[in-house]
Amino acid sequence: MTSLNRDRWLESLRASIPEISPVDALAGQAQGSLLIDVREDGERASGTPVGAVGLSRGFLELRIEQVEADRARPLLVLCGSGQRSLLAAEALQRMGYAHVASVAGGFQRWKAEGLPIAAVALDSDAAERYARQLQLPQVGEAGQAKLGAARVAVLGAGGLGAPAALYLVAAGVGQLTLIDDDRVERSNLHRQVIHADARVGMLKTESARMALAALNPRVRIDVRNERLQADNVERLLADHDLVIDGADNFPARYLVAAASRRLRMPMVYGAVERFTGQVSVFDPRRADSPCYRCLFPEPPAAADAPNCSEAGVLGVLPGIVGLLQATEALKLILGMGEPLVGRLLNVDALGMRFRETRLPRDPGCPGCGDAAPFHGYEDLVQLCAAAG
Repeated sequence: MTSLNRDRWLESLRASIPEISPVDALAGQAQGSLLIDVREDGERASGTPVGAVGLSRGFLELRIEQVEADRARPLLVLCGSGQRSLLAAEALQRMGYAHVASVAGGFQRWKAEGLPIAAVALDSDAAERYARQLQLPQVGEAGQAKLGAARVAVLGAGGLGAPAALYLVAAGVGQLTLIDDDRVERSNLHRQVIHADARVGMLKTESARMALAALNPRVRIDVRNERLQADNVERLLADHDLVIDGADNFPARYLVAAASRRLRMPMVYGAVERFTGQVSVFDPRRADSPCYRCLFPEPPAAADAPNCSEAGVLGVLPGIVGLLQATEALKLILGMGEPLVGRLLNVDALGMRFRETRLPRDPGCPGCGDAAPFHGYEDLVQLCAAAG
């Protein structure tokens, strides 16, 4: 196509595709329009409009329905200078999207007019390391930046904490804090896959840090070689975005549940026994979210809730549940999907069945009920001791 013919073609597109200024596009975002940056990944590395979804022009038709299936939602398309966005807008119109506009002048004009830009600083190592998840429209560079800024506490570097930590670090979570005071035993190795035979006797946190640093040296791994107790629970969990519950006892879970509510921090719950497991999310930021004590108002007797060393567990089961916990954590960080809030997912490994049950918030819950008192963490320890 000659330059003259191309110019005529672009003019014909402009006659059929509405064009708006970057300022109007920013206002449209505030009113619910979706801004799509169709530049290539490398182009967006220097920055993208705040709130824009990165979706390269070559993948637009293939992936747009994953990003926005509602063809009635207004879509605003931006490229480098305003030409590719016209072509992309035409393609969206052909797919049935009713309200599509191109941002005139593209990112060059957006930046020249001083409009807000989200910095995306992925170096070549990060671009290669996270390449497969960067291709997901729900992640992209902006999502990777969210992961890089996230701080996750993992209670327990054992059966649940091991797989959860491995995949969170692989995904590029910025900081992971491991809380555990135990040492690696040979009986741990069939399920706690973060450890190795050569590290039997080593502190679990140190053993896990070695494996995680080898997997992804970009992630900061902090260790707390402490047993979580009433006098340190808030200190250990403070300044994190969420906590992965990998505890194997009720006192620790009751303490984490109370502290996460007071710190307004989501708690990703997981538990295993023999061939079954459970996963849920307790998010005190949401008014409709239950808490751990909506599920277990009072701690059961020790005989009714044996741990793995007493009841046994199929080695792969903690891996399944831990990975589900990691999945929920990533969803919470990225703000995507539907977290397991108000739902309890039950895993039956023998039947290979997943069953979901509703877990509504209990207004009379002793942990999160409207009139529930908080008498301090020590009271929770005493409550659990009395049950045992």
